[in-house]
Amino acid sequence: MMTKHTETNVLVAIYAVTAALWVFFVAYTGHTALYEGPIFEYVLKPFLIGMTVLPLVGGWLGIRKALLWGGLRSAVGRGMIFLSLGTISWGLGMVVWNYYLFFTGTEVPYPSLADLFFIMIWIFWTYGMFQMGKATGVKFGFRSAAGKILSFVLPLVVIFLSYYLLVTVAKGGQIDISGNLAQTLLEFLYPIGDMAILSTAFLVFFLSYRYLGGMYKGQIRILLFCFVLNYIADLIFVFTTAGEAPTYFNGHLVDLLYTTIMFLVSVSVCLIDPRKLNRRSS
Repeated sequence: MMTKHTETNVLVAIYAVTAALWVFFVAYTGHTALYEGPIFEYVLKPFLIGMTVLPLVGGWLGIRKALLWGGLRSAVGRGMIFLSLGTISWGLGMVVWNYYLFFTGTEVPYPSLADLFFIMIWIFWTYGMFQMGKATGVKFGFRSAAGKILSFVLPLVVIFLSYYLLVTVAKGGQIDISGNLAQTLLEFLYPIGDMAILSTAFLVFFLSYRYLGGMYKGQIRILLFCFVLNYIADLIFVFTTAGEAPTYFNGHLVDLLYTTIMFLVSVSVCLIDPRKLNRRSS
């Protein structure tokens, strides 16, 4: 049976190799697109494969750890399973993305079938954090006046911020639906999904009581940081793929952000280990 340290070491090793490939790619290209030659074959492709393997392995390890909590029989187990399913879904999206790039020559397959898997992250992660909230006593936070106000105000703040960035800043205050309808729809769906995840995560963090003496508070903080970073990464992706002259390319900085997010989510879930609670009780 894999120990907690073995699990995290596996994830650290995959992330370190993947990040190193990205650094080498950027150092060689100066952060520009490259789709042919040895650097593409032996640096960029392995980096994209690392982006794919990391969330798949991390999700599998997270589900294994969730079984120690009773799996679907406990709120913590359900939360961990659905958080892990989110990372697996992202990895499957990368499988489809890489298929288009490697075998059909589509440099940026967006929109594509890969987005169906990326979209599932919102459902899995939001429900996963909702279940973590049940485990951490978020329902007690809702009973207070401050909790009720926060639960109303926080989603509004995220909505108005998203509207300002997506419409006012990115589109000059106008919404143009004359172009690619699927891409225009995804430009709004990605931030909307992120809003659901981010609002749920903030509410769990601010309204829940200290779970098990605060033993897993650090992991919840890392998850919250990941969802904020994912919100930022999706905005960057939308900005760099929008318009008549998109600037996104495989190996862009946002790809490293996504890799980091999947790494931190996976590690955080693996570190929510019930054996730590048992040792403390003993």
